Amino acid sequence: MNQPAALPLSAGLHFRLSTMMFLQYAIWGAWLPLLWPFLTQHRGLGAGEVGNIFAVGAIGAIIAPFIAGQIADRWFATEKFLAISHVLGGFLVWQLATIDTYLGFLGFSLVYSVIYSPTLSLTNSLSFHHLPDRDRDFGKVRIWGTVGWIAAGIAIGQWLLHSHTPPDGSKEVIQAAQFAGMADAFRLSGILGVLMGLFCFALPSTPPSQGQSRSATLEAWWAIRKQPLITLFFLAVPVSCIHQFYFVHTAGFLGNLQADAEGFITSINKIFGVGGGGLMTIGQMSELLVLALIPTLAKGLSRKTFLAIGLLAYAGRMALFSYADVVGLGGIIAGVALHGLCFGCFIFVAFMIVDEETTDDSRASAQSLFNLVIIGIGIIVGSQIATKATEWATMDGSLSFKELFSYPMYASLVCLLLLALFYPSKGNQELEQ
Repeated sequence: MNQPAALPLSAGLHFRLSTMMFLQYAIWGAWLPLLWPFLTQHRGLGAGEVGNIFAVGAIGAIIAPFIAGQIADRWFATEKFLAISHVLGGFLVWQLATIDTYLGFLGFSLVYSVIYSPTLSLTNSLSFHHLPDRDRDFGKVRIWGTVGWIAAGIAIGQWLLHSHTPPDGSKEVIQAAQFAGMADAFRLSGILGVLMGLFCFALPSTPPSQGQSRSATLEAWWAIRKQPLITLFFLAVPVSCIHQFYFVHTAGFLGNLQADAEGFITSINKIFGVGGGGLMTIGQMSELLVLALIPTLAKGLSRKTFLAIGLLAYAGRMALFSYADVVGLGGIIAGVALHGLCFGCFIFVAFMIVDEETTDDSRASAQSLFNLVIIGIGIIVGSQIATKATEWATMDGSLSFKELFSYPMYASLVCLLLLALFYPSKGNQELEQ
């Protein structure tokens, strides 16, 4: 039986939700890719200490289902919760620019994560609540989060190039100045956070709902015990570890390449800036294309096929990085560009599956539970593995990128095998409901 056609997405709602997504991800994209080089190269922290900072940054995602999800699903309007969280978060992240001790940075990162992390899943659930057609409209809105990440990344890269790159000096002197300038990424994030908080008061009203159970989180846990969610949640743990591995090491990997400033790389630096973060936005640019194509591709591909494509892209990206000396600069950039398939075909589609398989009154909590896996458990475990891997891949005092990136490459292939074995296959009709 055919479903009635959904109402069109109004221009006003499209603008408000798209602006929300732009600011939400610009806040994060301003500093996350640069955290590893800033802390290791400028603050002088050890790999283990930085791994702990990445890990505590995920604590907020772990408690989000029990605090943010419950509040938004049962007690408090989502847009008001977002507004308060972002204003407070903006003031907190600004402080990270000047904190120069390990324990101080660790403590502030923990508090900030508790405030910021829950907002990621709540912007998704707020969008799903108001969009007339999830499959048709969510990509149009979420794509602006990617644009926000790109804008923030290139802005910081250009700022480092023009304000923190000495005209003369050795490669070491130039990189030291750029590493110090990365503190401004936290200041930009703080400004964007306060702007986002104020803008949230203009978002459509999303009051709490009254579900069958007083605990929305318990309803969400009950839903994910079934297929396909149980397999999706289990796979999301290693996949998010692989995803985190990319964000821990890629900016340093690319930044070292950009610091040579010879030949074609000089032209690249003029466009993306320096430090690695700007160049990483090529991945978000490809993400724009993938997200734009998903509604069309969804007419012929099952959810399982999308997830498989994403896992193949994860493996391919790490293979290109691992064999950088063979594939050259073009291969490295192609590896960065594969981020679009990694994110779009696995993580983006996974959030849609969670929305499809849960009820209206537990949706925000279910999204928060999946967020717990993606930017909670996965980041904690992935950060520890990524930092420990630098020890495994260090040979004769030198870090072997071939060895370093081979670990997530093989892990991606194992996840692909598990997907083939355990994720249930469905027809394309699931995409046309």
